[in-house]
Amino acid sequence: MMPRLLLSILLFGSIWGFGQIASAETIAEKPNLIIIFTDDQGYGDLSCFGGKHVYTPNIDQMAKEGARLTSFYVAAPLCTPSRAALMTGCYPARIDMDVPSSLEIKMKHIPAGRKFPVCLAGDGRGLNPTELTIAEVAQSAGYKTGMFGKWHLGDQPEFLPTRQGFEEFFGIPYSHDIHPKHPRQKFFNFPPLPLLEGEKVIELEPNADFLTRRITERSVDFIERNKDDPFFLYVAHPLPHGPLAASPQIKKEYAEQLKVNGAGKPGIFPTTIYEIDWSVGEILKTLKEQGIDENTIVLFTTDNGPSKGSAKPLSGKKGSTLEGGQRVPTVVRWPRGIPAGNDSDEVITAMDILPTFAKLVGAEIPDDLVIDGKDILPTLADGAKSPHEYFFYAHWGILEAVRWKSWKLRIVDGKEALYDLDKDIGEKKNLAGNHPEIVAQLKTAMRGFEEEMEANVRPAGEVENPVPLTK
Repeated sequence: MMPRLLLSILLFGSIWGFGQIASAETIAEKPNLIIIFTDDQGYGDLSCFGGKHVYTPNIDQMAKEGARLTSFYVAAPLCTPSRAALMTGCYPARIDMDVPSSLEIKMKHIPAGRKFPVCLAGDGRGLNPTELTIAEVAQSAGYKTGMFGKWHLGDQPEFLPTRQGFEEFFGIPYSHDIHPKHPRQKFFNFPPLPLLEGEKVIELEPNADFLTRRITERSVDFIERNKDDPFFLYVAHPLPHGPLAASPQIKKEYAEQLKVNGAGKPGIFPTTIYEIDWSVGEILKTLKEQGIDENTIVLFTTDNGPSKGSAKPLSGKKGSTLEGGQRVPTVVRWPRGIPAGNDSDEVITAMDILPTFAKLVGAEIPDDLVIDGKDILPTLADGAKSPHEYFFYAHWGILEAVRWKSWKLRIVDGKEALYDLDKDIGEKKNLAGNHPEIVAQLKTAMRGFEEEMEANVRPAGEVENPVPLTK
């Protein structure tokens, strides 16, 4: 396994012109990986992505020391299918996680013929434990694995993170609004929100004001305990998904900084983002204190577009296949591997993390396992073109759009719209009538994608007689 890793890092040194290659011992050292995944954060909800309503100094500094990925896509504009794609490197349709709810909920705002693609409390479906996850890839390479935060890929024991490659888990099984205070509780009849340690419910109805802080404290502790071993840490913040919340300490600190420099705007949403930024700062500080900063990859991104925030300058938001629903703010930092300021506007997806990490650490992916993610090391290393010929956008289990180079074709309710995203990032000018040949090509690509997915879908996990988690 090691020669592949050694070759990769030697190649990096050649590409980036390192003045001096580290010792063979250091070169062979496997990088740690941290994914920080927020919930419902828009493209414009970081100040380094142009947001004036928020103040994110730690993430901004991370971007200066690493790279902004300005055409980074998640595979769905909604939480459960997006997170399934991140974990497996697959489009949600391939792993049957684009319409996962077994509850057959009839909701007025959902179009006819579509299902609610979000795992709820006591749901009989979830991510199939037979799927290969990033955590299992990491384990196969000798990594310690920990997850702290929101899972949302099934709440039955068979589907929990501890059955999907994570040695440690502290967090909630789904969104923190799935509890008795939900505005549609009479319709849903949700049980109390469980907080888990591993597979055990240790608390009911945890105070949302302290979720970001508690998740951060556990993440810092995990780093400190595993500083001498390679590790994969997944930090999945439940916020800024509503209901918005922040700790009293951060509310006070944010109010004080507003008086000092005026960056950001008053209100609970920017305060929530400020606490997430504080969390990123705590994690980066801990890496430096433990002497493992240089060889730790930290990726900050989110699961889909905003519900309450801003996707500017993109159109659309959470639940939409317009750019604002799936193109998300993303920053990656790896001092040993990614040159400072090496921003990329190439198409990169959350599905690419698994195969890229596997190749980097020398982990084998079974030859017969089909995944959709690609190795993006060349793109991050020397600005190579995106490895994706096409990127497909789907929602509610329905394919609605495809991107090819700068062109995006979107078909909703039979209406075709073609956009040149390089010139029209806000998807305002429909060019379908001007380029019928491109429309025809992209429609053919969409048909091919649908046929391929239907022929090769792998079933989601199923549990008979599911019950909600209780203490």
